[in-house]
Amino acid sequence: MIGADIQILMPEIVLAVYAMGALLAAVYTTKDGMAPLLTWATSGLFVLLAVWIGINGQGTNIAFGGMFVDDGFARFAKITILVSAAAVLLMSENYMQRRGLLRFEYPILVALAVVGMMVMVSAGDLMALYMGLELQSLALYVVASLRRDSVKSTEAGLKYFVLGALSSGLLLYGASLTYGFAGTTLFAGIIEATAHEPSLGLLFGLVFLIAGFAFKVSAAPFHMWTPDVYEGSPTPVTAFFATAPKVAAMALFARVVHDAFGGIVDDWQQIVAFLAVVSMFLGAIAAIGQRDIKRLMAYSSIAHMGFALMGLAAGTAFGVQAMLIYMAIYVTMNIGTFAFILAMERDGRPVTNIDSLKMYSKRQPLRALAMLVLLFSLAGVPPMVGFFGKFYVLRAAYDGGLGWLAVAGVIASVIGAFYYLRIVYFMYFGEESEPQLDGKMNPVLWAFLMGSAAVMLLGVVNLFGIEPIAAAAAATLVN
Repeated sequence: MIGADIQILMPEIVLAVYAMGALLAAVYTTKDGMAPLLTWATSGLFVLLAVWIGINGQGTNIAFGGMFVDDGFARFAKITILVSAAAVLLMSENYMQRRGLLRFEYPILVALAVVGMMVMVSAGDLMALYMGLELQSLALYVVASLRRDSVKSTEAGLKYFVLGALSSGLLLYGASLTYGFAGTTLFAGIIEATAHEPSLGLLFGLVFLIAGFAFKVSAAPFHMWTPDVYEGSPTPVTAFFATAPKVAAMALFARVVHDAFGGIVDDWQQIVAFLAVVSMFLGAIAAIGQRDIKRLMAYSSIAHMGFALMGLAAGTAFGVQAMLIYMAIYVTMNIGTFAFILAMERDGRPVTNIDSLKMYSKRQPLRALAMLVLLFSLAGVPPMVGFFGKFYVLRAAYDGGLGWLAVAGVIASVIGAFYYLRIVYFMYFGEESEPQLDGKMNPVLWAFLMGSAAVMLLGVVNLFGIEPIAAAAAATLVN
């Protein structure tokens, strides 16, 4: 019995054992001297595990009495998490090495955070959920404050830690209320407890759980940490925050509301729809005044999480499919955009001010074009792939009887397009006033920037076949 359970958990076990082995190896040898090797090895392992999960994964497998669920939905989320984490690690290696930030702890902490994320998306029990969530969070707290000599980075780490502890407290309170009124921590037992008229205590538990998840996905009004942490953390860490943890938290959110509270869709639908509306509008309006591109991306991620939550608010299988497609597209766009931000330098020093991009197209036409494609995609301008992501979630909301939410989404999208197009305006029509950015770009960053832009253009054909895979993943979650 235990053997079969361990077999199901094998990818997580391999990654956890690797992280501990790598830690020991680095500590007892050259420490930071091993950091570049560890970064590449960890990235390679992520890709191998993603392939392994993609090839071997079949059906729904349940381990440890329902605490761990390996189904199509979990596998889709895990592959997205692993591939995006591998991409971010590869992008960050050169940047961090040149600034003396590449410590051996960095790839190991990312690996441990990814283990936490993989446990999160497969959680079938409130305790397993909390373990995964805390493993991810603890690793990310340290990663956020990696630049020890920077006040901003230390502040970012501290802010994230304090507010993260608050959200964990809310989540734990919600979990204990749910356990108290359902009599079990298993999702299968909670859905049975909600089958008949759910008690008030159970609904309160659900509200607190949603508040905890909203913090993790940085949905408004629980977004306060996002702009400061994005701005203060080293840029590769910001790129990591904007991709893999978002997918994990979103998948966990979907898992809990459908697997544990799928019988009372009407009760949580309104809360999720409210979070979606507030996030979309806050992200769209607050980003308009930003001059720092990392801070702008923070507000952009808040708005995008609003759109992803719109798919979830529909409460249908198609809604979950739309959310998965949206998250996959969002991660791809973000990897390309952050590859560009990582390359923004003047005299070898990182620059994050948007004004420095004025007339960039004159000096670097190809890069400016790739960035234009990505920004158009982020804004949801057809025919870029980003448009189809938004179209899916809008359709899901409309089909789910939330026509008003779809209308709000369109309005927020139009407002949000302004700040993306402003960067495009600067790149092509701004006045050259500031000293110019450096022309050099690391080949890895260049490859990710061009690759991501190419995906945004070529994906129009059939979204690289992601549609049926997301539909099958959603069908395993929403019964």
